[in-house]
Amino acid sequence: MITLDRLRELYEGGSDEAERFRYGLVIFDLTTISFVIVSSFLEWRSVFLVLDIVFGVVIIADLSARFAIARRRLRFLVSPVTLADIAATAAFLAPMLGDEYGFLRVLRMLRLLHTYQLVARLRADFRIFRENEQLIGAAVNLAVFIFVMTGLVYATQHDKNPDIGNYVDSLYFTVTALTTTGFGDITLPGTTGRMIAVAIMLFGVTLFLRLAQVLFRPAKVRQPCPNCGLLLHDPDAVHCKHCGEPIRIETKGEV
Repeated sequence: MITLDRLRELYEGGSDEAERFRYGLVIFDLTTISFVIVSSFLEWRSVFLVLDIVFGVVIIADLSARFAIARRRLRFLVSPVTLADIAATAAFLAPMLGDEYGFLRVLRMLRLLHTYQLVARLRADFRIFRENEQLIGAAVNLAVFIFVMTGLVYATQHDKNPDIGNYVDSLYFTVTALTTTGFGDITLPGTTGRMIAVAIMLFGVTLFLRLAQVLFRPAKVRQPCPNCGLLLHDPDAVHCKHCGEPIRIETKGEV
């Protein structure tokens, strides 16, 4: 039987085994999302039901382990990421309720890059992540929104809208609504469809502008000031612009 200390080491420890375990969870999250997308192109089969249940059981085990080691369990239960995992679990374990709940499974994407240990590990292992963390984070948030809204469009429209046959059709509509292009070849009828389109445009444009802001503003370097703690500085800074304290930013001598 796995003890709490063992679970805490796997989820929060710094050993090579713990790091491999957490990367394994990331791979599992990506696998579940891929399954949701690929299954939309195929007819419903019994193997899909089995995979749904397997994914749901694994998510329950993961939730139970994280709840067991949580130091503030009530706060853990009401956190947005936990609530998203609970909704995703319900969607995986209740396919008999109908495919209209399938879009909830993509909420597993909210786990990506939203755990401190994963972000810290990526920062330590990959220089490209350290140098572009804000850009990657903004891109992931936008991608999560697009896939969640794509799933919502597919779940609410594929049975009654002949223009929505799979996730690609739903993705196409989501992106055209997000960019306010509005070709008009695919529309969502009824009040519900219009409200979904409005939500995509309002929230999606906000996330897209956030990504554009990070993409086009001057790059910053993560180097905490020893005096005031300001974290982000210009690459060529020699003094903290907040308090004037000298700072040492490692460079390769590039201008």
